[in-house]
Amino acid sequence: MTDSLQDIKTLAQWVEESRRIVFFGGAGVSTESGIPDFRSEDGLYRQRFSRSPEEMLSREFFDACPEEFFDFYRAKMVAPNAKPNRAHEVLAAWEAQGRLSAVITQNIDGLHQMAGSQNVLELHGSVHRNRCMTCGKEWPLEWVLQSQGVPRCTCGGIVKPEVVLYGESLDSSVLFQSVQALEQSDLLIVGGTSLVVYPAAGLLQYYRGRRMVLINRSETSADRDADLCFRGKIGEVLAKTEMERQQLHVSS
Repeated sequence: MTDSLQDIKTLAQWVEESRRIVFFGGAGVSTESGIPDFRSEDGLYRQRFSRSPEEMLSREFFDACPEEFFDFYRAKMVAPNAKPNRAHEVLAAWEAQGRLSAVITQNIDGLHQMAGSQNVLELHGSVHRNRCMTCGKEWPLEWVLQSQGVPRCTCGGIVKPEVVLYGESLDSSVLFQSVQALEQSDLLIVGGTSLVVYPAAGLLQYYRGRRMVLINRSETSADRDADLCFRGKIGEVLAKTEMERQQLHVSS
């Protein structure tokens, strides 16, 4: 575990040398944008509900109790006013500079794209994509939020958010692209994830590079495998790293 200036300098040098960085992120990436995570002290899974979040976010519950599902979904899973933070912005900048090849995210908020990232692999889908289960027509997030009860398409079918619920499989194409990106990466930065949600967490085994960096507020199972391990806010660590990287050019 570290947060020393020397280790920030080391990470900055690695970023400067890299051309195929992959960032693998979880809910902790978006907490600085005001979106609560799941398993921290103040996280969603620590709050008290009539049923567990895992149950209410399952496909079985969606099919059996769609109205109750959407009440919970609109109240707890969507943050339409959230804006990208420094973590999202730095990652988008590194992609534009030709240093970062992919963002693999467990988040469904779309903030990476809002910041300008292009190659974002969304393991658990996105709240911004909603599709009629009957005719396949797509509907925007704003429409889902403004609808009452169970959102229904003009054809009468239920409009389901394209997010992966408990009991559903991850998209095979997104998984394949994620594995490819990890296998070809020369630097892996893992941030804001407890690495306890599978199969997403299992993707790290496909990384073949020499350097892995972990940024998280709490301990994870991958800490012992990381070459650098930071405790703190991802936006702060990445912003400091980018400042140090820019200093490399000033001093050279």
